[in-house]
Amino acid sequence: MSSLMEAVRAGHTATVVDLLDEMTDAERRSVVPELKALRKELRAAPWEADARRAYSPLFVAGVACQTGAAAVAAWIAAADMRWSQTSPTLLLRLLGDRSQEWLADLTHRLAQRPATSGVPYELMAGLVWLSGCPVPVTDAYVRGWISHLSWAMQRKGTLLDRLRPDPYLPQLVAALFETNDVGGLLEWPRGEGPDSWTGALVRLTAEGVLDRKVMVDACVARLLRGGTTTEHRVFLRLLKLLELTRGEERERTADWLALASDAVSPVASYAQSLLAAPALDGELAPRQLAEMSAAVLFRTEKKLVRAQLVLLGKVLTRDAGTAEELLPAVAQAFGHEDSDVQERALKLVERHLKKVENTDVLAQLAAESEQLIPGLRGRAAQLLGTVPEQAPAVAYEEVLPPVPVPTRLAPAPVSAAEVAEEVGAAMASESGVAEFERALDGLVRHAYRDREALLEALRPVLARRWWNSADYDSESRFDGADFAVSDAQDGLDLLLATLRGRVRLKTLHAFVQHGSTARECGHSGLARAFAARLWEVAYRLQTDPLPFLLSAPTWSTGLLEPDELVDRLDEYRRLGVRVSPADFAQALLRVRRADRTAAARAAKRAATLGTAEGTRLAHWLSAAGPGMPTVRRRIFGSRILLECGELLELQQDFPAEYRPLGRPVSVYGDRWYCYHWSDAVRQHWLALLPERRELVAARILRDLSAVAVDDSRGAAAVLPQLAESGGEAGEAVHLCLAYGLGARHPEDRLAAVDALLTLAARGQLDTARLGADLGQLVRRGAVKPLRLAESAKAAAATGANATIWEMLRHTLPALLAELAINGTAASARGLGELLAVAAECAERSGARGEIPHLAQTADRRGSSRVVTQARRLRSALSPEAAA
Repeated sequence: MSSLMEAVRAGHTATVVDLLDEMTDAERRSVVPELKALRKELRAAPWEADARRAYSPLFVAGVACQTGAAAVAAWIAAADMRWSQTSPTLLLRLLGDRSQEWLADLTHRLAQRPATSGVPYELMAGLVWLSGCPVPVTDAYVRGWISHLSWAMQRKGTLLDRLRPDPYLPQLVAALFETNDVGGLLEWPRGEGPDSWTGALVRLTAEGVLDRKVMVDACVARLLRGGTTTEHRVFLRLLKLLELTRGEERERTADWLALASDAVSPVASYAQSLLAAPALDGELAPRQLAEMSAAVLFRTEKKLVRAQLVLLGKVLTRDAGTAEELLPAVAQAFGHEDSDVQERALKLVERHLKKVENTDVLAQLAAESEQLIPGLRGRAAQLLGTVPEQAPAVAYEEVLPPVPVPTRLAPAPVSAAEVAEEVGAAMASESGVAEFERALDGLVRHAYRDREALLEALRPVLARRWWNSADYDSESRFDGADFAVSDAQDGLDLLLATLRGRVRLKTLHAFVQHGSTARECGHSGLARAFAARLWEVAYRLQTDPLPFLLSAPTWSTGLLEPDELVDRLDEYRRLGVRVSPADFAQALLRVRRADRTAAARAAKRAATLGTAEGTRLAHWLSAAGPGMPTVRRRIFGSRILLECGELLELQQDFPAEYRPLGRPVSVYGDRWYCYHWSDAVRQHWLALLPERRELVAARILRDLSAVAVDDSRGAAAVLPQLAESGGEAGEAVHLCLAYGLGARHPEDRLAAVDALLTLAARGQLDTARLGADLGQLVRRGAVKPLRLAESAKAAAATGANATIWEMLRHTLPALLAELAINGTAASARGLGELLAVAAECAERSGARGEIPHLAQTADRRGSSRVVTQARRLRSALSPEAAA
């Protein structure tokens, strides 16, 4: 047994196999405790050289020595054994002498494991062959079978050739349709030939290897189960390739009706196409067609809705007797969100209304017509011989969200255990300003009170950090040339590593003395100021710990109340503590100055402290409110960016690492390399200057432009915090918002909508400026009209119709002018949707007036979406609309 363990530790798998062959069952069982002890030992350091060497023979020995099927299955599927790289062939050789019943038990235990356990398919398939048991059709086995056949590129022949001789083919193919989320796996290899799953399965069905009825029923059942478009794509393709006969289509009419009503769009469209012929041939009862139409016309996909209206029109033309049953179904489209669909439905009713004699049906049509937009409602009333119901005049009331109220930060944690808990939470996720600042202040306070107790409480947190390994030279990793505090987690890592003694004092001293050596980029001013305080705090942790931070904010936006800062300076004076320059600079930038009464009161108190910092604070609070630099617009490709002039008040008497905040901002220079890739750090940059959001917005404007121009993701997440921050909401803020409204990804657009509504609720949204900016950005191609329309629609849906109308009122003239002058426009795609949103908002808010170039667009020939929506908007804005 000792020789076996020595061979395992040495990594000699072949020797281990030879030794196992010579051992009796009893000898094998006796060594199991030692194997388990070694496994526990290796788990503590799985990536060490000794562990990597021993894992493969340990895996083999554990499989061979354990006698219970459950124990062997657990050993094989264990996460720590997953990378042993032992071949399934070797495992099958070791297990080949077990009984068939035992092997069958092991097979099914392994197959029942989650697919993420990584049990090799070759092992499970080999066990099926050895045991003669029924093939398991579990998720893990079926996925393994698919992957094994799909990725067997090195083998000769096609996928069809590999499938044909499989003895379990019918059972496993049937299981394909029952296994969740395999659509993506079946997409590879792609195409429709014999080397694709769809092509191979169709060929096998045609050859009679697979039963055709079973295949068709399985495809339809899989589509009826529901799921994503991606998941259904391969099953829909397979069903189409099977080329159903007319009889096969007819016997599944109920299935097509269900799919047309509820399935994802491509599947519903296919089902709809299969129902067209029976409907026109009279094989589909009018009642069934009406029920189907009621569901389809409720869907948001315009293509499906229009196709259904076309089908209804054809049926009504062929059989006049269906009018009384089908026209009420057509009227369901009167409530559709798209006014074009409403008009199509109304035209259909106009064309066939004379075929209706039943007064109840006419009354139902009249009731449904109340859902039409105002421009169509009068037309419907004239058609149906009714008088539009005159609702009492009610003044429109804009609905905006409540003004967000900043939250006051809770007091610093009172115990080291609480600090450790908050630090651990902040390190585990992208922490917000409040969480980060509380964790930071807690570390500083408790390092000053009892450093050893703090380190003891932090042990679980420190154990998980990348730099806290005996084999890792973390001191060199934290050298200024290699390490940069680019986000909040980096800052906490720096402080924790300093407390742990993993950062050289000369490294900290060098940064405090000379500042950052990182390459400059557009964010450097913000990044250097954010990092400077953290490096200086880390340096003081080693040399002269601070009792608490002067700059810890009072509010979640980063604002610091002036009276609170005076109290902290007074406590520093009482304790005789030397102020940290970077911490004090940050406190000055955060202290509230917009409230002049509170600032003046605190300035008087600060002047009586008799310290240099008290005098500096008194002058700072007594000065005029936060100043703003001059701004100039510059065109950079399709982007509109801003250049800012110098701000002297941030140049004077501030540490070197804070002065770039007041230096000019240019759109040119070397900006292509930037290591500030964290989206979460932008909220901390805002908290640097909580009363000067324009300065931050100007520096992140290029990032925000990328979400619209370059289709990047995530940068717009900061927009709600930008809207909640303080200071002027000027050109930079509105341009950031404009780019966010045109973002490629829905989550970025939603963040922009939240910011827009917040600014509107705070009375800080300049709709004329934002609308004009959007018009220019759309014309330049930086913002796509369709994306802007989706954002505007989402904002209007909350009740902000007047706000969105006022914005679009200044956006549309630039786009309509291009169309009127040139006869076409680069922004034409999506312009119809934008006009539709504007018309909806104008109708709901009761807006009146004229829009430049709208009349020329509305008078154009044709019935394109741009023209029809322009006519609708003109009608809504006309004085007659009020009547």
